[in-house]
Amino acid sequence: MRKNSQFSTADQVADAIVYLDAGSFEAFQFVGAFPLLLELGARAICSLENVSSLDAVVNWKSNFEDPAKKIVVITSRLLSDAHRYILRCLSMHSTVHHCMIFTSISEIAHSAYIDTPLGPDAFREYESLLLQDYEEFMCKHKLVKPDEAEETKPHEEVLLEDEGWQQLDSNEELTSSPGSGSTERLLGQSNASKGSSKLTVSVTHFPMILCPLSPGVFVLPSEGAVAEACLSIDHDDSVSPGLPAISNGAASDGEDIPPGATLTAHFLYHLAEKMDLKMEVFSLGDLSRNIGKILMDMSSLYDVGGRGKRSAGLLLVDRTLDLLSPCLHGDSLVDRMFASLPRRERMAFAPHTKDSNPQNKAVSCGLQRAPLDVRIPLESILSENGSPKNGFPFSKSMQSFVSGWSSNDKGSSVTSLNDQSGKVTNAIHVGCSETGFLSGSLVSTENHLGVRYLEALLDRKTKDGALLIKKWLQDALCREKLHLSLNIRPSPANVSELHSMIKLLASTQASLIRNKGIIQLAMAALVALSEPRSSRWKAFTNAEKILNFSATDTSQSLCGQICDLINKSSLVGSFENDKSKKSQQSLLSFQDAIVLAITGYILAGQNFATSGSGGPFSWEKEHSLKEAFADAILECSQELNFGFLRGLEDDLEAHRKKLASEKMEGTSLEQPTIDFEDQWGSWDEEDTEHNSEHIYGDMQLRLEIRDRVDHLFKVFHKLSGLNRNSISRGSLSIDDYSSDDTLGNRGLLYKLLRLTLEKDDIPGLHYHSSAVGRFFKSGFGRFGLGQAKPKFGDQSVLFVFIVGGINTVEIREAREVVVETGGPVVDLLLGGTTLLTANDMFDLLLGSSSYI
Repeated sequence: MRKNSQFSTADQVADAIVYLDAGSFEAFQFVGAFPLLLELGARAICSLENVSSLDAVVNWKSNFEDPAKKIVVITSRLLSDAHRYILRCLSMHSTVHHCMIFTSISEIAHSAYIDTPLGPDAFREYESLLLQDYEEFMCKHKLVKPDEAEETKPHEEVLLEDEGWQQLDSNEELTSSPGSGSTERLLGQSNASKGSSKLTVSVTHFPMILCPLSPGVFVLPSEGAVAEACLSIDHDDSVSPGLPAISNGAASDGEDIPPGATLTAHFLYHLAEKMDLKMEVFSLGDLSRNIGKILMDMSSLYDVGGRGKRSAGLLLVDRTLDLLSPCLHGDSLVDRMFASLPRRERMAFAPHTKDSNPQNKAVSCGLQRAPLDVRIPLESILSENGSPKNGFPFSKSMQSFVSGWSSNDKGSSVTSLNDQSGKVTNAIHVGCSETGFLSGSLVSTENHLGVRYLEALLDRKTKDGALLIKKWLQDALCREKLHLSLNIRPSPANVSELHSMIKLLASTQASLIRNKGIIQLAMAALVALSEPRSSRWKAFTNAEKILNFSATDTSQSLCGQICDLINKSSLVGSFENDKSKKSQQSLLSFQDAIVLAITGYILAGQNFATSGSGGPFSWEKEHSLKEAFADAILECSQELNFGFLRGLEDDLEAHRKKLASEKMEGTSLEQPTIDFEDQWGSWDEEDTEHNSEHIYGDMQLRLEIRDRVDHLFKVFHKLSGLNRNSISRGSLSIDDYSSDDTLGNRGLLYKLLRLTLEKDDIPGLHYHSSAVGRFFKSGFGRFGLGQAKPKFGDQSVLFVFIVGGINTVEIREAREVVVETGGPVVDLLLGGTTLLTANDMFDLLLGSSSYI
């Protein structure tokens, strides 16, 4: 491998415009790296996807007088996917002579990834390809006559049409014999060099693109290539492209390994290399086993001894071994924040793919995860009277502050901000990047007396976390010498107290800037604890308690509870036009009921055997449950955007309008009962023709919905068999530990760490021996010189990575088990593909990111 240069040196960033793609932007927010980039001399920090020629005008350093001659691009995607944006960026800045690209995907990963034309020397190849495309583009637009120019098309649109990566789908063009295309390319180089200096391009591997929730917990950027890559290919054992397939104990060959496994393995290898860790790799689950095998193969090829490195244990775990934990609404304030707050909209991104097969394109493009960059609304706090007005909600004293942060937006001013409430500012700002919202990654770099805010909240439940935020606000008010008119009682924090303290602390610009971190967290907690979100969360937890209790009783009891939840959910739409909306806000919607049905089926699979219907319930009970689903879909007056109802949107919309008109006329909303014997004789009569068509249309829609519901229940059956299949195939068999949690048993991560720290064996755990270990086992081991198989718990550093995502409740439980065992001090590092909430799980299992 080529030696990586140090990114932190000032000469690489000095006097350069720094461009970050969406994944790098998200990671740099959590790391808090923007001030560092400016200290190193960057002119400006801008968005790669929203590149503009006006980016060169922004100047954070007053001593820069000459136009920018250097740009730095940091991307978390494959070079082939980022190519069109990098090319557009170069075309926007004609004075640039040097372009440095830092990518989080290594050369080996590029060559191992199927859907990229780059080979083992990927970086040098891409440098040549980018220069060729850039020179072709510049030549084409310089030689065109002014009267032939398309004046009506913006520069960006012309560039998107002229991007040349489609011509470079193979490496053969780099070595092809000279022809007409080569002659034109050489002519373009000659003509381009006449008008401007030669452009130089350098590509460097920069692997540390991750989002640290705390010093010991991290996830991958949601819009990065690793997090978006498919973790399973669509087949019988798959549930979602964003989750590993169900473990069946069979080893996959190279062709069956999904791209997400390859990218994850390379990321973990380079992460361990940067941390100077020598990994002992263990795995649970089929996909984790494949990732471990790739890790060991890489270590055998590229590691030259492990001297000087600290030994660590890496445990890879498939998320599908425990889908229940992320589906539950656990007692975690951070989880409630991420579930309650809106997220930044994803950047418009069009990845490159050379395959014409739509199914292969879906695999290569991966899935779209929700960004971790939350939107924290501050309009009610920063407005003059506490209630937002139409237009820009901040007071006049705050307008200059906000417009200053947003100065790099095209045509930005206080007036233009009123018209761009849904647009994310191009430049990266610490303050405000959306009208009425403070740009809000819940960063872990802000601290109080050495305590990092987010790290401290991860270890606490909802009530304790809110009380801690209240204490932080009180300390901040004392430092600012601000006093509330009302008395703050030494009791658990309530919404009104938090609101008053936040508003007072943000009353001045100086105080707002100094206490930005705690104000963001406090406002996020305020949103999560306010109505109707608080009542809805309680409704979820109460329903999950009932389901968990019913799962210890009988399958009929659990099925009845699920059916009752589905029936009640249809009432939300029935009272949609009722004036007393407050009483209905705490009711769970039909989508919420489906999430609870998923929970119920997973619980049923853990407690009951499979019945004749293929699921955990009897045929009669499941039939009544299907009928409840069909009735709820027909009676729901809200728009249902579910994967299993795709193609029926227009019919359901017409049905909803018909229900609304019947309600206005005072007619019955009950579904018509169809009696074929009574209708058969009257179908020939003219006066009943319209009624027959009406009944026939309703019957057709209902039959189609029944078919879709049957398909949905096949997914439920697959989820209910997850735990049972894993145990029967020898992948996992761990006794449950009792706990004081109201939701019953702990999650899988808690159990694994409990067994590890108590020096017990973990059933189904696979150890990946190194090349030296395999050599001793097959060679010198015959003479009694074999190495003893290490245990995961023997290491002083325990690194657990959940392939598919991790939940904040699991993070808190993992910290708790380390304290509870009271054994030797270990360094615990937790990681996951992404941060999961119950909403994310619905999208993965039944939404747009599922295979349904």
